Amino acid sequence: MFETFGFENLTAPQVTVFFALAVGVLFGFFAERTQFCFRRALVGHDRRAAAGVWLLALAVAMIGTQVAVFAELISFGDHRFMTSDLPVVAILLGGALFGAGMVLTRGCASRLTVLSGTGNLRALMVLFIFAFVAHATLKGLLSPLRVGLGGITVSLENAALPGPAGLWVAVVVLVALFVAVRSGNTPLRLLGAVAIGALVPLAWVGTGFVLYDDFDPVAFESLSFTAPVADSLFFTVASTAVSANFGVGLIGGVIAGSLLASLMFKSFQWQSFETPRQTGRYMFGAVLMGFGGVLAGGCTVGAGLSGLPTLSISAVLAVAAIAAGALATNSVLSASLRGSGAPSTTPPLQPAE
Repeated sequence: MFETFGFENLTAPQVTVFFALAVGVLFGFFAERTQFCFRRALVGHDRRAAAGVWLLALAVAMIGTQVAVFAELISFGDHRFMTSDLPVVAILLGGALFGAGMVLTRGCASRLTVLSGTGNLRALMVLFIFAFVAHATLKGLLSPLRVGLGGITVSLENAALPGPAGLWVAVVVLVALFVAVRSGNTPLRLLGAVAIGALVPLAWVGTGFVLYDDFDPVAFESLSFTAPVADSLFFTVASTAVSANFGVGLIGGVIAGSLLASLMFKSFQWQSFETPRQTGRYMFGAVLMGFGGVLAGGCTVGAGLSGLPTLSISAVLAVAAIAAGALATNSVLSASLRGSGAPSTTPPLQPAE
């Protein structure tokens, strides 16, 4: 469709960067305002409220994505989510490692990106290490290990969830509405969740239909953070050798959007590490997330918020593994706090993000 716009000085890949920048600004703004976070929905002290936001965003993303599929604007037939050779070991192991890492760092990749724009230096350092390890796993020293684990596959006749797509959408929407109504969130915060969810099909349709160009193709993608953060790091240090892509625009936009929101609503605050032990824990968690996110094929947004609406079995497995890894790690940390004599009513790792 892109060739019908009549651009003479801009190519589809160039416009994609600006499109991603706009999507990122909106995501960063609304994610900062709603405290959008999958980790908080699982193990946070306010997990009921966080779950209401996350699930409502997922429901909107699923409705919009499947409507676009039904309208034949986009198709996931050739997308990596629908590969018939499922790298089950890589997905399960990577998801578990990512989930453990996001508990240790108190935020998944998307949350840390948002926090980086609000003055949180802990999040910024974790994001840098996460990007470095993710890039090493994609294209560097860790790539042989990734390839080896990814080679252990299970063949599927159909990589999508069985049954009618409408049934899965209906189930998710009903659950999301039930949780959202009981979550205690304000209407404005729930509207923010709706806005976040709407960005997923917007990005799918934008890259897969509106900006589609046979002569200068762009990647068919939506919101994600693992590969985009790695691409952003590489682009930062080698911009004269590589071109910006959707991921680079997205990450830049998210940081700008969260910065804008925090300045507008006076929530910007410089934060840093308190002890060497805390620093080590965050660094270790960042390494687990960087390696695990690549193995799993995405983070809580890439495989979760954007992946689940495709009704991909691999996305479901990845999110389930992330949740399992997070819950297990949180249980271990809770047990260690009880063993050290900390009050049993104190939830683990709840100081300021």
